[in-house]
Amino acid sequence: MSRFRDRTEDFKDAVRQSAISSGFNESKLAAIMASFIIHKPRQRTLFLNSALKTLESIGALDQFLLKHRKDYVDRHRTTEQERDSIEHEVTAFVKACKEQIDVLKNCINDEEASSKGWLGIRDSSNADTIAHKHGVVLILSEKLHSVTAQFDQMRAVRFQEAINRAMPRRKLKKVVDSNSIDTSKPLNLEHRETNENQPERLRVQQELLDDETRALQVELTSLLDAVQDTETKMVEMSALNHLMSTHVLQQAQQIEHLYDQAVEATKNVELGNKELSQAIQRNRSSRTFLVLFFFVLTFSILFLDWYN
Repeated sequence: MSRFRDRTEDFKDAVRQSAISSGFNESKLAAIMASFIIHKPRQRTLFLNSALKTLESIGALDQFLLKHRKDYVDRHRTTEQERDSIEHEVTAFVKACKEQIDVLKNCINDEEASSKGWLGIRDSSNADTIAHKHGVVLILSEKLHSVTAQFDQMRAVRFQEAINRAMPRRKLKKVVDSNSIDTSKPLNLEHRETNENQPERLRVQQELLDDETRALQVELTSLLDAVQDTETKMVEMSALNHLMSTHVLQQAQQIEHLYDQAVEATKNVELGNKELSQAIQRNRSSRTFLVLFFFVLTFSILFLDWYN
């Protein structure tokens, strides 16, 4: 097993000797030696800045969901308007992140198209970079999909809660209607019995009961309409979010497929380079053999001619 040795100090000595032989003064020599200790920060590309910005946006969306999760799920903590506002903000977040990922994809496609020559041959030196960028976009898409899946679960909880609230109210409405019918029957009987003695008191009680029943029915009807409206909005938003999540997942799978193709193309290019190197070596060896053969043949002919 071969042992590896750190040659950094040897490299520094070689750089120092080369700088002294080139006539560098002490200040330039000190600056060169200091560069080995204090490295200059690498300049970030536009793609890297956009990817980091997208990652920060997805992280901010995740933190926003964690912060407002209890407020959104528990109906006693917030109102319906506040929950709708949270949904609107999350939808805007997801849309902005998806647009940023689309920009990164377009940037990769443009770079991949520009790296091809006039015969459609891809430049092998840029294949690794393009494959790396495809991997970055794939990771961002998966992170966005996981965050949207969390929001889908939160909306499913809200939707189920709205359904659970709607069902008892419908049953309560039926019970109230049946009770009003049942109470009207004994009142009518009592009215018949005491028709001559207490007509005014029973009429007032009947009117009060009817008014309360109508008010309760109106309130229940309005609440039921509000719940049905909320259910419709929840179903629509859930369908849209599921569609968006499906598209994001499909794009992530396409990016992963492109990444595998890029890696395979890189391996094919490396294999082709090895085969070209072997062909060049074989050509050199065959050329050397031919030169040696002609030299020996010429020497043999001259020897035979001299011998005769």
